[in-house]
Order: sequence, then structure tokens, then C-alpha cells
Amino acid sequence: MRHWLLKSEPDTFSFEDLKERPGRTEPWNGVRNYQVRNYMRDEMEPGDLGFFYHSSCPEPGIPGVIKIVSAARPDPHAFDPKSDYYDPKSDPENPRWLLVDVAWRADFTRFVPLTELREHPELSELLILRRGNRLSITPLELADFRFLCRLGGVDPKKL
Repeated sequence: MRHWLLKSEPDTFSFEDLKERPGRTEPWNGVRNYQVRNYMRDEMEPGDLGFFYHSSCPEPGIPGVIKIVSAARPDPHAFDPKSDYYDPKSDPENPRWLLVDVAWRADFTRFVPLTELREHPELSELLILRRGNRLSITPLELADFRFLCRLGGVDPKKL
């Protein structure tokens, strides 16, 4: 099992939005970065756990835990000319862009803001903390996943 951090702007799609979806599940669509696409295609698997991270907002941070619940598959928005995520070069026979389904797994007992993440030397290697990182999905080490769960008041052994 791998662990991930998935970023979304809460005014576009938030952790609360995910919890309100049927089955508390939603396709993680709109990815238009090859490295992130490769993570989904080559490394993500159903059952992997991760964090939902609110970015580009007054208080960025982590509200809770998600689970990857599907294998990567073509992102249909890439083929829809009416979509903001349309890519005329993407071919349905050889799709360029993928998505995975994510599901709510657990709320943190408290929101863990970016400012707090920066205070912990144990987390200094997190990609989210590196200047210039704009990837919407980044891998996490198991130790970092456990540490972040504890910061959020969730027992990682119970997930």
C-alpha cells in the first residue's frame, strides 16, 4: 500500500464536497500534469490511503483522510469540447489523461494547517513543503502518513 497527498482548491472541490457525494466518492479528474498522471497510472492502487489537502485558500491544510477506490482510467473530460479540461490532442484509443476515484475515509479531529506542517522537522522532506511544488498529487512515506494522522487526531492503525 502506498500513501498520497491530493491537493484541491476548496472553492473548486473541497473535503466537505467529497463527503456530500453519493457514497462519499468522486472521480479525481482534471489532472493535466504528466508526472501526476504517471503516479495514477503506475503507482496508485485501490486501497491506498492519503490526505485531502486544501490549497490556494486563506488557510491551506489537511482536513482528513481519503482512500483510492479505483484503478486509473481515462478522464472523460479530456474528450469533451465543452469541458474546461478538454484536450483536443487526447485520443480515446490512447488516452493522455487519467483519473482515479477517491472516497472519504475519516475526518481529522482538527484541521492541520500548512503553517503547522512547516513547524515539524520530521516533515521537512514532504513535497508539499518544497518551494515551487505545484503537483496536485504527491507520494508520502509511511512514517509521514502516520505522523500526519497523529497530528490530525486519527489513529493510522484504525484506517
